[in-house]
Parts: sequence; C-alpha cells; structure tokens
Amino acid sequence: MEKFTTLTGVAAPLPLMNIDTDMIIPKQFLKTIKRTGLGANLFDEMRFERDGTENADFVLNKPAYRNAEILVAGDNFGCGSSREHAPWALLDFGIRCVISTSFADIFYNNCFKNGILPIVLPQEEVDKLMDDAQRGSNAVMTVDLESQTITGPDGGSISFEVDAFKKHCLLNGLDDIGLTIENAAGSIDAYEAKVANERPWI
Repeated sequence: MEKFTTLTGVAAPLPLMNIDTDMIIPKQFLKTIKRTGLGANLFDEMRFERDGTENADFVLNKPAYRNAEILVAGDNFGCGSSREHAPWALLDFGIRCVISTSFADIFYNNCFKNGILPIVLPQEEVDKLMDDAQRGSNAVMTVDLESQTITGPDGGSISFEVDAFKKHCLLNGLDDIGLTIENAAGSIDAYEAKVANERPWI
C-alpha cells in the first residue's frame, strides 16, 4: 500500500448528504476482485448519462476537477452496503483524501486499509473547505498527516484528529498484510534461524 504523508492537490466539492457505496460504485461493477479499473465507473450514475456520455454538470467531469485528489463531501459519506470496492474506486480515480462531517464505520475503516485518509471535521470547518473547493483549479489544498493539518488555498490551516494506530499504518503504508508482516518479522526470523540450527538438512 502506498504511504500517505503529505498530499497537495485539487479538492472537489461534493455537497451531497448520505452518498452511499452504491452511488460511489454501482453494484453492476462489483464483479471484479481487482482493485484497478474501477475509477472509470466512480459515481457512474452521476457522472454519465444513460447513453454513456458525460454529465457536464457533475463536478468530476469539469476540467478543473478531473484530476482532483481530495473530495470535500456532505454528511454520512460511504453509508449503505459494506463494499470495499468503494474505496478501491476512489483510489483508482485518484482520490486519496475525503473530508466530511461523518462517515459510515465500515467505509471509514476500509479507507485506511486502502491508503485513503478520511477526515472528520465539524460542520463549520467542512463548510469553509467546501467554499474553498468551489474555486476550481485554484482549489488546491495540502493535507499533512504527520502534523494533522489541512492548509487551504489562502494559507489558512485547520487541524484534524486521527486515531494514532491508523495514522501509523497510513504513514508507513501498512495494510493488514503489511502490518502482520511488520509485527511477525522478528518471530519469523527467529523461528527460521532455530529450524536451520536444529534441522540443517531442511
């Protein structure tokens, strides 16, 4: 998993409440177990018309936001079914950070396991960032996980809280497998050395 340390990128505003995982990646695209390729169908029903053409009014189809890496969203983001494809789709599109007043628990935890930083802030601070995100290509923010700060286009800074363990995992690029290997490395090495000494013929 890619480490998350400092991210500087365009923030896209998505001021909708209760965006569920089916809106993030509709059920017909869940047939794959690969983590790549899903970005093409991120927010499919909002991004595309029925004939497959782009909906020009949807924020991620606007030229200024096509390469957005941060999403400022409404309350209760990621609710609905517990599909891990939702963070996969966001990440494959290029979104590395989502900011909201609240997230569904399973989606929230799945983000950390896939290298995405979900940030919870009070409504008034999300409103400020939403306003900043309305600036199009000038809506550039910097998210610093180490210092736990978000710096807006005008240089103003907002602090955020994050669980220390989850922060450690993101900073070091540790998913569940990486974390297991990190914790077990000493034990595995010790066991292999013991076996090599006791049974050198193996």
